[in-house]
Amino acid sequence: MGNIINAENLTKSFTGRKLFSEASFYVQEGEKVGIVGINGTGKSTLLRILAGLEEPDGGTVTVANHVVFHYLPQTPVFDEEKSLLDAVMEQVMENRTDEENRWALESDAKSLLQRMELSDYEKKTGELSGGQKKRLALIVAVLCPCDVLLLDEPTNHLDYEMVEWLEDYLKKWRKTLIMVTHDRYFLDCVCNRIVEIDKGQVYSYDTNYSGFLERKAARMESAAASERKRQSVLRKEIEWMQRGARARSTKQKAHIQRYEQLRDQKAPTLDRQIEMASISERMGRTTIELEHVSKRYGEVVCVEDFSYIFLKNDRIGFVGQNGCGKTTLMKMIAGLIEPDAGTITVGQTIKIGYYSQEIQLKTTNNLINESEKLGKIENATEIAKMNPKDRVIDYIKNAAEYVRTSEGLVSASAMLERFLFPPEQQYSLIEKLSGGERRRLHLLHVLMEAPNVLIMDEPTNDLDTQTLAVLEDYLDNFAGIVVAVSHDRYFLDRIARRIFAFEGNGRIVQYEGGYTDYMNKRPKACGQENPVKADNGASEVKTGTAGSMETWKHEKKVKFSYKEQREYETIESEIEALEQLIDELEYDMQKNACDFGKLNAISQQKEQAEQELEEKMERWEYLEELAQQIRLQDG
Repeated sequence: MGNIINAENLTKSFTGRKLFSEASFYVQEGEKVGIVGINGTGKSTLLRILAGLEEPDGGTVTVANHVVFHYLPQTPVFDEEKSLLDAVMEQVMENRTDEENRWALESDAKSLLQRMELSDYEKKTGELSGGQKKRLALIVAVLCPCDVLLLDEPTNHLDYEMVEWLEDYLKKWRKTLIMVTHDRYFLDCVCNRIVEIDKGQVYSYDTNYSGFLERKAARMESAAASERKRQSVLRKEIEWMQRGARARSTKQKAHIQRYEQLRDQKAPTLDRQIEMASISERMGRTTIELEHVSKRYGEVVCVEDFSYIFLKNDRIGFVGQNGCGKTTLMKMIAGLIEPDAGTITVGQTIKIGYYSQEIQLKTTNNLINESEKLGKIENATEIAKMNPKDRVIDYIKNAAEYVRTSEGLVSASAMLERFLFPPEQQYSLIEKLSGGERRRLHLLHVLMEAPNVLIMDEPTNDLDTQTLAVLEDYLDNFAGIVVAVSHDRYFLDRIARRIFAFEGNGRIVQYEGGYTDYMNKRPKACGQENPVKADNGASEVKTGTAGSMETWKHEKKVKFSYKEQREYETIESEIEALEQLIDELEYDMQKNACDFGKLNAISQQKEQAEQELEEKMERWEYLEELAQQIRLQDG
């Protein structure tokens, strides 16, 4: 297995920022590579350079002979006058000469259009939303024959069933894959190599996402340990220098040179972490109460007779297929649209922060007050709109000049720094930010208004994995209600304690626990079909071969969540350590039988350890039972 792509000493700057500094990168045939890094570090730019769509400022990219690329951009573009079927077929047949197989490809295209919920083949592409265009481009990517598939955020705007279908397809695909995605379960399941872009350099890890996290932590700890050692030696050298050199021998000159080398050596730059001190306002007794709420658009029933009273510190996840009404319900809760029937009562102390799915870039002249247009209530915030000509800091100051956190008053500029916007970037224009940076900026704008109810519509789209991890930590400590619509399985497992699933015709069903708990508890879907089967990992999905694609029934497998898998791997050693600790404490109690003070302290430690052991044993029994179910289904 040889290298099919070699990128050497890449240098690239964008809007005054250096993305790469003599960075090197290679890809071997058959590898499945996930590219990760903080938003704005150049992940999408690297994909475009590898695809030959953008030139580096310096360095070279060498590609093996006859290698064919296909690139799925983050924001696909189609001829707006073309029908959906024609748009797909035009791109699929662009580099093909086998016209005799066109009918088979057209059949495959129609099956995929149905699968991606784009069943009106004659609809014009200009009438599609951004998410629908992404799904259309994904169909093209699946049908186009290629040696290297480059995907930029392929899971954005896909519901969980589509994501699982794509995950299964790419796992079986035998050719080379390079992708940028925030979906951590997707990275963990599909990729066998993770490439991290960090401070202009490229680091490679021959493992999946879980292994990457472990190895990166080890790399950072090693760098920190080396720096601690350097500082220790440097302190001694400084003491020697301050005493003064007694003579100018060659040995002492070498000593001085060693000191200067240590002094001038650069310390490792540690990752900046987004810091989010809890920001919220006090919540009164009445929260948000929905009573027999219904909403429909024409024949489409979005919500039918839904009632729920939100509890303080609720963590709710809404799931369901695209177009089922999740965003409609969020907007009703936020007061942006009115229900057809039923009532929504919002407490006087409730302040809603609405983190919307889409960010609209509009000029000052055509900014519309969406809240007035939709008749919103006073305590719901405005849908995200950004003036591209505004400065970053002005956009945040429009929310608040200062915000009160658990640490005291913090200025807008200081909050921007915590959100990885350094002072020099705060006075740049919004139009210079990447899509992910705009999402991060919008998140800060929502939080600066100090809401005590956070409504988040697809919050994980375009946010990097590091930002997501810190956002999840923030939500753990957020003193209020969190309501999230998301197709990100990891995110829902991490933050949700209750799932509401849209199960058709406006019916919403409640499940306790996170996403994995919901998948294990929900009724098995009957008659569901996946229209594409990647047989033995073939790249084609029948790419151009005669005959229509097979279909098969998809049954949801029982599986560990990422968190459960890690817990199952370590829980036995934790139980063993607790048992050993209890034995040691019993021995200490016998030794100190006459010292009542020590005996009491040891006895309390032993009781705490025994309680923890009991909890661990109960948890082990659950995980072991789940593991047996997984082994049985996998044969």
